[in-house]
Amino acid sequence: MQMTSLSLHFCAVGVANCTSSRLDILLVFARGFPAVGKMMCKSVKALFLLILLCGSLATACAVRAARVVADRTAKLPHAVLVVHGGAGVEKGLTVRQQEEYRQVLSAALLRGYAVFKRSGSSLAMVEAAVRYLEDSPLFNAGRGAVLTRDGKIELDAAIMDGRGRAAGAVAGVTVVKNPISLAMAVMRRSPHVMLIGEGANQFGREQGVEIVDQKYFWTQTRQNELDKMLEQEKLNKQSNRSGFAAHKYGTVGAVALDGSGNLAAGTSTGGLTGKRWGRVGDSAIIGSGTYADNKSCAVSCTGQGEWFIRFTAAADVAARYRWQKVPLRDAADTVIHKVLGSGHGEGGLIALDRHGVFAMPFNTAGMFRGYICADGKPHTFVYDK
Repeated sequence: MQMTSLSLHFCAVGVANCTSSRLDILLVFARGFPAVGKMMCKSVKALFLLILLCGSLATACAVRAARVVADRTAKLPHAVLVVHGGAGVEKGLTVRQQEEYRQVLSAALLRGYAVFKRSGSSLAMVEAAVRYLEDSPLFNAGRGAVLTRDGKIELDAAIMDGRGRAAGAVAGVTVVKNPISLAMAVMRRSPHVMLIGEGANQFGREQGVEIVDQKYFWTQTRQNELDKMLEQEKLNKQSNRSGFAAHKYGTVGAVALDGSGNLAAGTSTGGLTGKRWGRVGDSAIIGSGTYADNKSCAVSCTGQGEWFIRFTAAADVAARYRWQKVPLRDAADTVIHKVLGSGHGEGGLIALDRHGVFAMPFNTAGMFRGYICADGKPHTFVYDK
């Protein structure tokens, strides 16, 4: 459209210039031959009418082309970033405690959005936001992760690119400061999707990701939680299964949409307090706790991982949205409140589509969560549904 309008415009201008340069010659010729002159005058008038018509047509085409470009630009999505800090929120947090969590969530949102403003991708936004949450001792991921039954730290994470469904995941890593960045390295620098245990640690060393001592992750709060769980086991004379109920849902995650319309999702966790036998939850499993596809949506889950794995929760939301044409919020609500709820699975998720529509359902007392979009201001929540 733009090329056609420009061609017409230049054509009209060219004819006008050509005509004006030869007008004097035509007039002299017309005076000598009156009969021919009348015919020529008519021809000149017709020519000028044609010039005016071409000029008007060129202008109209140019205006229309400009409107098309403006409409297409208006339809380009604004960046949206949604994060969560886990659905394992205990009842009765004080206003001050809630504000402490919300401040970290806000900072993570701003960190991720700053990446977008520097022309960053949705993947970069997700990694930046999750890294910030991993570095906070408040959340069960990275520093501040829960302890295994043996008092150690075992971390899981995954990230997925909605453009071509490339993905990377790690499980049971013990010395990598930011597991989400290691998951990114698995996706970009290896032929695999998931690496586990010491092999994942070694890959991290080879890729130059930051390595830390286990002491970096330890916090007194998590030690107290483990001690309380073990004491409860002794009192009840039950298996460690009862201990799993103490702090089930600690996870952090993010989903993002960038200015090119690409989606991404990432999740990171320390798992369950007192876990054993190399247990791995849903966070690192693509389709269960983490999923992204530009043809559907991006999802990051938090909750009782075993249930999210059994029901492939993240992929279920995407499938309902894509194939059943269910609105995103309805699809997310159905999975959390009906699918998982039918099996007494507890937790929540965040989901985002290419239109910037997002959902943050949960079936627990609360879920640390928030979002940032076109206004550039973070909005965070704890209990409100």
